[in-house]
Amino acid sequence: MNAFLIDIKKYKRYSGNKPTIMLILTNQGLWALCVYRISNGIYRSKFPRIIKRLLLVLAVVWQKWIEVVTGISIPYAAQIGSGFYIGHFGGVIINASSVIGINCNISQGVTIGVSGRGEKRGVPTIGDNVYMGVNAVIAGKITIGDNCVIGANSLVVKSVEKNKTVLGVPATVINSNTSKDYI
Repeated sequence: MNAFLIDIKKYKRYSGNKPTIMLILTNQGLWALCVYRISNGIYRSKFPRIIKRLLLVLAVVWQKWIEVVTGISIPYAAQIGSGFYIGHFGGVIINASSVIGINCNISQGVTIGVSGRGEKRGVPTIGDNVYMGVNAVIAGKITIGDNCVIGANSLVVKSVEKNKTVLGVPATVINSNTSKDYI
C-alpha cells in the first residue's frame, strides 16, 4: 500500500495540493491505480493458495468493472513502480507482463503491449521517470531507458537509450532532452 500513498502524493502535487478525498472521488486514473495496487498486493502475497485464488477472482471482477467505467486496463500481474501517474482517463492498455519503473507518467490512449515474432516476441520494460505521451504505442520485447520521453502518437518498437526523446511512426530519437520537465 506504500506505493499507492506515493501515487497519491504525486497526484496531489499535480493538482495543486487538492485534498486527498477529492482526488480519490474525482480522478479515474487514481481509481484504476487503487484497484491495481490492491489486486497486485494480493497477487504477490503469501496467502494460502485457495484464499489467494478466491481473492484474485474478485480482483479480476473489480478490475474489469473499473476498466469498463474508466477505459483503463491495468492487470494485477503487471509490475508498476510507485509514483505512477495517469494523466487523463480512457484508452490506457497495459499488458499483464509489462514492467514499468518508478515515477512514470502515462497519458490517455497509451498502449503498452505484446508484439514481435519468435525470439523477438514480448512486452516492453520501461525504466524510471518515463513520460508516455497521448496515444503512444510501445510494443514488443524492448527496453525504454530511464528519463525518456515518448512523444504523442508515436509507435515505439525498438529499444530507446536512457535520456532520449523519441517521436514518430516508427519512433526515432529526435533529441537528448529528458523527461525532467514532463514528470
